[in-house]
Amino acid sequence: MGIMPDRKEILIDMTPDGDFVEPPTPPLTERIGRWAFVIAVLAGGLAAAVLMLWFALALIPVAIGAALVAWVAFRFQVWRIRRSFPRDRSP
Repeated sequence: MGIMPDRKEILIDMTPDGDFVEPPTPPLTERIGRWAFVIAVLAGGLAAAVLMLWFALALIPVAIGAALVAWVAFRFQVWRIRRSFPRDRSP
């Protein structure tokens, strides 16, 4: 039983000449799969951004309509208040 029995041994892959061993390149299907995943994530992000922009642009006419209704309601209230207080036009 040593001091650190759970310690993982360090393995350094070196050639007898002192060069480091390069890890093997992954198979072609794995590289294609990685790029396909990256492209799919980017396309999904772009689609989400386009949908958010479309939704924001679709709300512009709704906001304009709501502002128009609020302005008409305000003008109606002002008209009712002015009508309830008749002006005295005598000098």
